[in-house]
Amino acid sequence: GILIEAALRYTEEYECYEEGFANNIWTQEGGTHLTGFRTALTRTFNDYVRKNGFLKEADENLTGEDIREGLTGVVAVKIKEPQFEGQTKAKLGNPEAKAAVETVVSETLTDFLERNPQDSKAIVENCLLAQKARKAAKAAKETVLRKGVLDGLALPGKLADCSSRKPEESELYIVEGESAGGSSRQARDRHFQAILPLRGKILNVERARLDKILTSKEIRSLIIALGTAIAEDFNLDKLRYHRIIIMADADSDGNHIRTLLLTLFFRHFRPIIEKGYLYIAQPPLYRIQTGKQTEYAYTESDKAEILSSEKKAPGITIQRYKGLGEMNSDQLWETTMNPENRILLQVNIENAKEADRIFDTLMGSEVLPRKKFIQTYAKKVKNLDI
Repeated sequence: GILIEAALRYTEEYECYEEGFANNIWTQEGGTHLTGFRTALTRTFNDYVRKNGFLKEADENLTGEDIREGLTGVVAVKIKEPQFEGQTKAKLGNPEAKAAVETVVSETLTDFLERNPQDSKAIVENCLLAQKARKAAKAAKETVLRKGVLDGLALPGKLADCSSRKPEESELYIVEGESAGGSSRQARDRHFQAILPLRGKILNVERARLDKILTSKEIRSLIIALGTAIAEDFNLDKLRYHRIIIMADADSDGNHIRTLLLTLFFRHFRPIIEKGYLYIAQPPLYRIQTGKQTEYAYTESDKAEILSSEKKAPGITIQRYKGLGEMNSDQLWETTMNPENRILLQVNIENAKEADRIFDTLMGSEVLPRKKFIQTYAKKVKNLDI
């Protein structure tokens, strides 16, 4: 026989978290036990909503995606002769595990739904809301991302594109603000550098469904500029630039905009990060002038080093840059956009689960975890912009 343990909980989040174990081994790629778990959920909930009149006869069924929105689920099986796929035992392959899990979960869940009508109603209403949002997102996506719009790249007055059509040599600078967008347009190398200015802070996608995301003009502009589409239509092969560079001010607003953009890329364009195509520009913090000589400091330690070497020189002028717009086009090219001089930080994902947790804590709807995070790490802040 097969010993089966399963637990599930619904939250107000949009993400679904599922884990599977076989003989106490974490099957990180899933397998037949998770397939049985999902099948049981889909069939049981659809049977329940039909039986209790939540859906009319002509209405389409809930999809597995609708039912699993906001779900945290764990299924563990103990089986005499487990069949794992691959040497890492990352995926369970026993067909009998699917049937056993499906039967047990379906029977137990049916019993729970019938015994707890109030809880069942709350869960079902959440599933129906997810279905409604999915349909709205599909309609919005078909309108916004129809083939003609993507091919035409309809971004009048927004995207200053580069002349190169080779993604491997092309760069897209996502620039904070119209004024900085103007300076960067003048500063760039038009052959391989494109500029997309963003007006203000973009939508926090951690708290938004896809249909709401697609109503954001700034995000639509970015999707079309990238060329990849979004959600299930995402296609990395259509990415128009192999360097996407976030360039924001070196103040708290700039940090916030960077975080919002990183959230967007992590949640909806993660393959771009995984391929190593996403970067963060490092504009200088200080311009230090001694007579006719000008040097730029990118960190506080850079500044200290420059000042220590120039301490005997008279007439030192220090300018603290807070915004990209404070630099003229020549300075912006020299310090931040010239491939020979610039500093770019490549964005990598070392631990996807930890990154997921941090984004949820910092950008999600729950206030208390964010407050606790800030209190824990506040003492480690070195440069605070107030």
